[in-house]
Amino acid sequence: MGMLMYGSPSIEVSFDDRALTHLQIVITAKLRRQESFVFSWNDAAEIGSGRSSIWLDPTSTLFYRYYGSRVPAINREWIDVLMHSANSGGGLFFTAEPGTKERVAHQQH
Repeated sequence: MGMLMYGSPSIEVSFDDRALTHLQIVITAKLRRQESFVFSWNDAAEIGSGRSSIWLDPTSTLFYRYYGSRVPAINREWIDVLMHSANSGGGLFFTAEPGTKERVAHQQH
């Protein structure tokens, strides 16, 4: 289980390492182009089963923490789905890898 940490003090959002790797690719591509956007995800039942969002811009403080030592294989189709979402008016919404069950994020403040 990896962790995306945002801001200072940080908001910590857990994703499995595979999902976090794909999110990092998409988020980095957007920020590298100096594009700001909203990033949203569904929360786990343990924290209320709601939805959370953060505003990302090139000055955002982000830290990606992976618990596994291996970089997972990249699913180009998943990158395309996430990037399409990131380029939409609603911003990046985390969706599960195509062909898998939906995963939710665990958030800690």
